Amino acid sequence: MHQISPDRTRQKKAGDYARRMRLLFFGEMALGSIFLAGLVFSGLSVWLRDAMDFPQPLAAALYFALMAVAYAVIASPLSYYQDFLMPHRYGLSQDGFNQWLRDRAKRGLLGLTFGTGVVVVIYQLLNRLPDLWWIAAAAFLALLSASLTLLAPVIILPLFFKLDPMQNSDLRRRLAGLAQRARFKATGVYTMDLGRKGTTANAMLMGMRNTRRIVLSDTLLRDYSPEEVETITAHELGHHRRGHIRRLLSAQTVMALAVFGLAHLALRATAAPFGFQGASDVAALPLLSLAVGISFLILAPILNAFSRHLEGEADLFALSLTRNPEAFASALTRLTDQNLSEAQPPHWVEALFYDHPSYVRRMALVRTYDSQGKGAPNL
Repeated sequence: MHQISPDRTRQKKAGDYARRMRLLFFGEMALGSIFLAGLVFSGLSVWLRDAMDFPQPLAAALYFALMAVAYAVIASPLSYYQDFLMPHRYGLSQDGFNQWLRDRAKRGLLGLTFGTGVVVVIYQLLNRLPDLWWIAAAAFLALLSASLTLLAPVIILPLFFKLDPMQNSDLRRRLAGLAQRARFKATGVYTMDLGRKGTTANAMLMGMRNTRRIVLSDTLLRDYSPEEVETITAHELGHHRRGHIRRLLSAQTVMALAVFGLAHLALRATAAPFGFQGASDVAALPLLSLAVGISFLILAPILNAFSRHLEGEADLFALSLTRNPEAFASALTRLTDQNLSEAQPPHWVEALFYDHPSYVRRMALVRTYDSQGKGAPNL
């Protein structure tokens, strides 16, 4: 295999972009923590609860909606800088402000809708199962995650991108043959008009059962060779053959169980000292949100490590299926440059933020596979 490495200029730019985005992430985390703590310590949370003299499901829904909208307004300058100015400054986005604002409104509405539903269900569980609510909440989130995975390619993603069946007949036949070798059945291979909004490239396996499909960005199909597209698609097929969607959903359920379990302990220990009427008090919602957020941040590296393991399995599957490490390495390098990804991030950054192995680790896997020879595919 020929020596392949990312462009140095692009890597310098990628490192600068990544450092700035990490600072913004921690800034947003600090802002959110201050906002929630302010509601608790100022007494405003209790005042809001008393002002909303409604049955608890409605009170919980209204409280969450007010809290979410207020925070969105407070954080809007940071969001504008992080989500709009930064990608434009580094050449990753070409979306107009109006389109960005519309997409942000859609995301906000979706988040508000699902978040309100989750909060209402959790407070019903807190009332009816005060000692076991965290177990039932994790089970509910597992069901919700599976439903969203099923609906994402047919309802959610089309809200932001146009999806069309792949038109390139030669490439479509090539990928169909690849899917047949991998014993993969799906509704088809689709293209996503990512190039209308940005300059990055992406591919994904989406959905479950009758909604399962492979989605490739138009930028990927436009800029990459058929061999490179084939290896990237083979990686996505690896997720299917190794049952990664099911395994990741299971891991997320365990994660939710741990997060809600820690939040349950935190609420039991702090609700009364802060003047709340128990864990099911709507006024304790900021405290619950803080406990969930901190617990998730502590446990996120574990889920990320598992996700990186699954991605490594998919890489090995792609190499075994295509037996073309040169094309796979070339595709990885071009994606790293195009998407401004750090080739070798600090270890703590990879552990905390990366759900895919870094470029350096993936290339080490490719070289190991290539040096051991292209034996029979491990399917």
